[in-house]
Amino acid sequence: MKQLVFLLLLTAGLFCNAFAQNTPMQATDSLKEIQHSSDRFRSEMKDSVTRLTILIGHVVLIQDNTIFYCDSAIMNSNTHVIEAFGNIHINDHDSVHTYSQYLIYHTDTRIANLRKQVRLTNGKTVLYTEELQYNVNDKIGEYHTGGRIVNEQSVLTSKEGLYYTELKDAYFYGNVSLKDPKYSLKTDSLLYNTGTQVSTFIALTNIKDSANRNITTRDGFYDLKNRTAFFGQRPIIQDGAVTIIANTVETDDSTGINKLKGNAIYKDTAQGVAVMGNYIEANKKEGSFFATRHPLMIIKQDQDSLYITADTLISGRLSKLRTAVSAPVLQNDSITTTAAVSKEPKDSLQAVVGAPPKTTATNDTLKNTVVINTDSVKTTASNDSTDRYFMAYSHVRIFSDSLQAISDSLFYSGKDSIFRLFKEPILWASNSQVTGDTIYLYTKNKKADRLSVFENGMAINKSDSMATMFNQLKGNRLNGYFIDGSIDYMRAKGSAESIYFVKDEKNYLVGINKAVADIIDLRFKNKELDQVVFISEPKATMYPVSKLAAEDRRLRNFHWLDSKRPKTKAELFGN
Repeated sequence: MKQLVFLLLLTAGLFCNAFAQNTPMQATDSLKEIQHSSDRFRSEMKDSVTRLTILIGHVVLIQDNTIFYCDSAIMNSNTHVIEAFGNIHINDHDSVHTYSQYLIYHTDTRIANLRKQVRLTNGKTVLYTEELQYNVNDKIGEYHTGGRIVNEQSVLTSKEGLYYTELKDAYFYGNVSLKDPKYSLKTDSLLYNTGTQVSTFIALTNIKDSANRNITTRDGFYDLKNRTAFFGQRPIIQDGAVTIIANTVETDDSTGINKLKGNAIYKDTAQGVAVMGNYIEANKKEGSFFATRHPLMIIKQDQDSLYITADTLISGRLSKLRTAVSAPVLQNDSITTTAAVSKEPKDSLQAVVGAPPKTTATNDTLKNTVVINTDSVKTTASNDSTDRYFMAYSHVRIFSDSLQAISDSLFYSGKDSIFRLFKEPILWASNSQVTGDTIYLYTKNKKADRLSVFENGMAINKSDSMATMFNQLKGNRLNGYFIDGSIDYMRAKGSAESIYFVKDEKNYLVGINKAVADIIDLRFKNKELDQVVFISEPKATMYPVSKLAAEDRRLRNFHWLDSKRPKTKAELFGN
């Protein structure tokens, strides 16, 4: 009977030992949350309070929904620490997987410290590092010795980082570098979401995209999936010859549109143009921009840059326009056509950028017209200055050291280098003023070369410092020519009239000449009127100064408008 009892006890002990080696079992009281299994295990007491459980071969540890795999492990009942070795794999809720070669796991705080060939992944994103602290409760991975995250085609490296696996948010700091086929980024600190692929900038950041655009910013975000971005704290964007600066910039790479807000600057060195305003919208694909809220355009010249303001400034490629522009040209000192000229500003601009103006002009009248349309410039390179136009409307004001002007609206074509000023335009050069219904200012090498005035043209030249004597020229058409930015001579044709204050060699006034003729020329020397030349049946009378009343010293519709003249750059935004 005793032998039978002994055999039963021995068999039961062997069965229990086999069950412990191959099936999960409850751990000791200090590690009661952990279930484990392994090929072999043993338990030993290190002291009165410390029990070590040693597991070897195909080790599996389970705590709630987290499963640990490794080659071997040691469980400490006193410190509540598991130390694991070899081919470690942590499966957290079957959503986050972490791998390494060495692990220290605190069962009470559920913090895992992994070393050697560490890899953490949620299926699409993989984090590589040599040392990682992973919080199983909060699903947060943290490294401080350098790491690399690979998300599809994006690779992000940094010295230190935090990765929130559930939110897919990552915070990187220290030598941060993000490389993607569409852009690369360098910064000291960065927030990045691996799900949305949105980078959020929190420090000085330099970005270079696939189009070789360089961006410097301290604030904002870049949405890689939707190809949109927002940059704050006065970012700088360098895009070839174009530089963009503003308080904030919004970009959309799919449309090519950049929206600049607050003290915005748009500078194109290839075109020699800079634009400033509180709102600028630039379209890279169309090669155009729209500026408003006190915009200012600067057209760079060698020594005398041109400044233009208006309520709205627009620029684009002529090759993108769908209409034709008819520009009159000078031939034999006269205008061959005015087909594109209209007296109203809206109609005038429509004549330039809208439907071709209706006209009954003959073929002879139009034979020298310069026609600007998409066919004439369709092969022009996008950075060719001849394939450009500028448009300004409402309260146009122009300033340079040698020339100033105002008008209601303006259109400039790089194809013919003409500034077209519409509705009550006024142009000043030195002591001279020119007015008319419409003024065309022709330029060469960005300098004033000649001008044409259509309908009601009048040129006034101040003859004394007290602004009491004015030489005047009036006609249906006025043509003027410049030398070094100063008027060289003016010609009036068609019912021409003039008043000329005649002076002797000592600059004393000797009389006042009044004349009418078909053509009258005013010829200047050293910026002062030097000669008056009458052509074709002149009728001229010289009056003694005392014999000509004050009201007879002015031509009809005489207006000296010097108070409207912008005399400095600071006055461009005046009334």
